[in-house]
Amino acid sequence: MISRTERRHSGAGELPVRKHRPDHWILVLVLILMGIGLILIYSIGPALAAQGGNVSANYFVGRQFVDILIGLVAFFVAFKVRLTDWLKYQKPLLIISFLMILATLVMGGIGNRWIQIGFLSFQPVEFVKFIFMILGAFYLANFVKQHEHFSLKKMKIELAVVAAFAITIIFLQKDLGSTVVLLMMLFAMIFIAGIKMKGFIIVVLGVGFLITVAISSTPYRRERLLNFLQPERACSASGYQQCQALVGVGSGGLLGLGVGNSVQDFGYLPESTNDSIFAIYAEKFGFIGCVVLLSIYAALLFRIIRIIRYAPNRAYQLVAVSAFTWIAFQAAFNISAMIGLAPLKGIPLPFISYGGTSMIFTMAAVGIVFQISSVTNIRQNRKGFEDERSPYESHDDRRGNSRPRYTITRSSI
Repeated sequence: MISRTERRHSGAGELPVRKHRPDHWILVLVLILMGIGLILIYSIGPALAAQGGNVSANYFVGRQFVDILIGLVAFFVAFKVRLTDWLKYQKPLLIISFLMILATLVMGGIGNRWIQIGFLSFQPVEFVKFIFMILGAFYLANFVKQHEHFSLKKMKIELAVVAAFAITIIFLQKDLGSTVVLLMMLFAMIFIAGIKMKGFIIVVLGVGFLITVAISSTPYRRERLLNFLQPERACSASGYQQCQALVGVGSGGLLGLGVGNSVQDFGYLPESTNDSIFAIYAEKFGFIGCVVLLSIYAALLFRIIRIIRYAPNRAYQLVAVSAFTWIAFQAAFNISAMIGLAPLKGIPLPFISYGGTSMIFTMAAVGIVFQISSVTNIRQNRKGFEDERSPYESHDDRRGNSRPRYTITRSSI
């Protein structure tokens, strides 16, 4: 039976929407990554429990398992709730996002990134990423549709809102890493949306100036940058995590030490379940294991690229681009930091790092991509866009136009 949300009223009555089979490989690959994360945290848990705290050896893997279950619920909800329905509440969602960020300052002062209620904790910036992914994409798509050229001059208010979020997160929450992720999502969307190169360069230079000020005005950020440039300069002090991460990655060799033979997870490497979890993985599974992990991420991102390429309209394409950038940038930056190609930042490894808020909203983002894949006919859809109609529209809405929703041409497949 077709639900009411899957129907659209027209002159000829209510007809089912044109849906296709979603790309189930996306879910399969994500489940594999989450399984790898569970194995890692299960192996790290006893060492963390032994370091202190009244928790059992299975405490951390138990919490991660619960977070995965909640993440799967978020995935299912995001898949079922139509993207256009989020737009009905765009103003309340933006207000709620900003108020939650301010709530972290009220509850913990400058530098606090969490809302803590009893034993529950919540990181609002992950919610901001998810909302920005949807609302930002639809706004840019509508803007490009209404204007012949993508102009920064016509977006002063919108850019001011983005700047307010960025400045609040960077200077008040002291979370430069999450801000960079949000800005990368913005860059990707406005580039695909068709901004002129001059405008794109202006945006990049403006963001570069903001990040430069954020780094130069904060001592610990300057120290992290110096440790990245010269990791051996302070291996016993501020550069300890960077050095131990390199030791962990190098210790893995070709085949790794084995799941139960890690050294770094016994308190030597800080944030072993979160920011540094790739170094633990490399130590346990070696170079071959790292190639396998990178291949899984590459396969997932390739599936998303296919959806981006054949998306039914510009808005859906930009949403998928934003989700792709979110996952790809976080994975690339986290891994790069562990092998000395980027400075350390508090950016988790998607689907693997320990942490409920990141897991839940990243899974929700994948659920949105899964939904887009269900209204994208990759085999029959021509390259580019046939029009800007919603993929939920029925044929009767085309009033006298009997051509199919997608044009089938062998040469364009």
